[in-house]
Amino acid sequence: VQLVESGGGLVQAGGSLRLSCTASENTFTMNVMGWYRQAPGKQREWVAVITNDGGMINYADSVKGRFTISRDNAKNTMYLQMNSLKPEDTAVYYCHARRAASWYWGQGTQVTVSS
Repeated sequence: VQLVESGGGLVQAGGSLRLSCTASENTFTMNVMGWYRQAPGKQREWVAVITNDGGMINYADSVKGRFTISRDNAKNTMYLQMNSLKPEDTAVYYCHARRAASWYWGQGTQVTVSS
C-alpha cells in the first residue's frame, strides 16, 4: 500500500491548511487511518485517528477543537483540516494506515506556521 500526502506549506499563525492522503488501495479495507507529526528534534507524535467507517474519531489534546479528520473511501483519500494554526504545529505530517497487522506510512508533508 502506498500513501501519498499533499497540502502542506507555509501559513501564518491563525491560518488554515487541508492535508490530503491518497492511498493506492481501497481505504475501506484499512481498519484505521490517521495522522502523525514530527517536529525538529522531537519524537513523532499522534495527531488524529479515524476508523474505516468514520464511526470512531479521536484527537490529541493539542489539536482538539482546531483540527478535523475525515475520509472519503470512494476516493481512497483521508483529510486533515487544520484551522487556527499555531507555530507549535510546525512539523512534518505523516499519513498512517493499518490493515490487520500491517502498518503503512506516507513520506510526509511539511507544514510550517510562522508567527
